[in-house]
Formats: sequence, structure tokens, C-alpha cells
Amino acid sequence: MSVFNNVHLHGHEAVVYGFDPDAGLRAIIALHNTSCGPALGGCRMWAYENEEQALADVLRLSRSMTYKSALAGLRFGGGKAVVIGDPRRDKTEALLRAMGRFIDSLGGRYITAEDAGTSVEDLKIMAKETDHVAGIADRRDIDGNWRSGDPSPATAYGVLMGIQASVQERLDRSDLEDIRVALQGLGHVGWCLAQYLLRAGARLWVTDIRPEVRERAAAELDVTVVEPNAIYAQPVDVFAPCALGAVLNDQSIPQLQARVVAGSANNQLAEERHGEMLRRRGILYAPDYVINAGGVIDVAHGFDGYDPRQARLHIERIAETLAEIYCRARRSASPTSREADRIAEERFQLRRTVAAA
Repeated sequence: MSVFNNVHLHGHEAVVYGFDPDAGLRAIIALHNTSCGPALGGCRMWAYENEEQALADVLRLSRSMTYKSALAGLRFGGGKAVVIGDPRRDKTEALLRAMGRFIDSLGGRYITAEDAGTSVEDLKIMAKETDHVAGIADRRDIDGNWRSGDPSPATAYGVLMGIQASVQERLDRSDLEDIRVALQGLGHVGWCLAQYLLRAGARLWVTDIRPEVRERAAAELDVTVVEPNAIYAQPVDVFAPCALGAVLNDQSIPQLQARVVAGSANNQLAEERHGEMLRRRGILYAPDYVINAGGVIDVAHGFDGYDPRQARLHIERIAETLAEIYCRARRSASPTSREADRIAEERFQLRRTVAAA
């Protein structure tokens, strides 16, 4: 597939390919929109089936970062990086340092952070080759715990705020006591979210594609563990997708019994039309790039001298943003995903106008 024929390319400023055969690096960086500032977005390493799949992913993810930063009120644009390879098998120091040089070649137009398949320790290796790396400093997080820059608790906390706002909107409940949640994916964010939800009194049905993670959840958490394909049809109030994208599709949506979809995964809608499909079924959808913005908010606060209290307050505003989206979607009888896009576009177009004045 030609880059210029890709359906997700519209609106992007640049797509750059990085190749270092000696280090085994095959990577793509996409800059979607830098009108609000340099593009900030994670570096994902994944065993894509082919280069076309990697390109589609980086284009969708970078666009989401523009909208995420705009709705979160950040002075950053949207970008993303993907490295093609199995992070468990192909990751080496040489590859990570080559990725750092690739990022550095953009001269600060793109700032990277951790994502699926990369860790804070990986980013520290990249930082040997570039200054354009965020979220690697040791500090206390929003819960007061010392962490090595890991934004996962902040992402999970933002999703908790979003679930609370969504439950208030659809179920008219101001708390999560005995609210039933089906949580898909127990990575760093999903596991942390499960702990937050349990502390809030929710009842959880959980799954993960990794059997060892399901076994750990059964042993360590007060949850009901189900097989991956069974998670959609659980008799719950909230479905929380916290794994990879495109999980809301023609096959999964008809199975949902939940009245709310609110989770941390990126690009949850397989196609734009699935937002309308959820609306017609009476399912309230928390747009992914709104509810999962806690991590990027947390990382952004690190540029100005990290204050965990201010970061926490900023993340809590996710609930207010969702309330605005839900109100506008009710008035217009349109999908929440479409209203979120409209509000984000209003905000970054306004900033572009002000910057040009």
C-alpha cells in the first residue's frame, strides 16, 4: 500500500521511516499536528504482521494523540512511533539506541514516551542518544509512591474518573459500590485500574490473553476470571477495554450487555460507524483518547517540575470533559465519539488561529 493512499493519512504533517539494518531497527514516526506544540506520544514495539499494518497503527495513534492533547488542555501536538518487532525477542540495546538516534534526527519535533512493548528502562537507553524522551525521571507518582516515571497509575486513575463520570451519566449513580465491570486486559494500566475499582467497591470480571496473568489475577485479586472471548457477554454495567484497539466491532458490540464502555485501550472503535452502532444500542461510549489521557497529562507535568497534586487535579478534569461531551451528544443525538472529535478540533483550531495572529 502506498503511504499516500492510506485512509488514515489525512491531516498528518509528516511520516518518517527509520531503518538501521545493523541494529535491526525498522520503525515509523508519524507527526499528525504540531500547531499546539511539539508532538508528544509513546513509542510502541509490536510484532506487526506487515509494514502496512504498522503504518495504519502509527497513523491512527498519532491522530488520537493530537485530539487527546487538545481535550486535555496540553501544550503539545500529536505524534507516535512504532517499532516493528517482537519486544520479547527482538529488543536489544543496539536497537533501542538506534531508535533514540532516529528520534533525535527530528530535532525535537517529536518527543517520545513509553507505550505497549516498551518500558521506562527502554526509554532510558534511548535517552543515551536523544534528549527528546519524557517520563523517565524517578519521582513520586499521583498516589505518593516512588516510581521510575511509569505513567500507568496516572492513566488508570484517569480511566477511574471517566468510569465514575460515565456511570453518573448513564446509571445515575454517584459511586461505584457494587457496579459490575468487565475488564479486558491486565497489563500495567489494566492491573492498576482493577485495584482502583476494587477499592471503590466495584465487582470485577477480568481477562487477559496471557494464561499466566489470568492465573495471577485469580490468586491475588478478588475478581472473577473468564476466558478472553467470554469477556464481551458478561452481565455487567461497564465494559472496560484495556488491551489493544479495534475491539468494538461488528462481532463484539452485539454481545455487549454493559450500558457503558469506558476503558484505557487506544483506537477502540474498529471503524467510525461503530460509535453510532453503540449509540443506537443505548450504550454510552467514553471516547478512548479522552478517558485514557491521564498518562500523557502526567508526563506533560514532568516538563515543568513535577507536582503530583497538580497532576492529579488535572487528571480529575477528565470527568468534566466527558460530561461536556455527553451533554453535547445528548443535544445533537450524535455519537459521543463524533462530539469528542468536534470539541477537540475546535480547541486546536483555536490555538492555531491564536498562534498565527
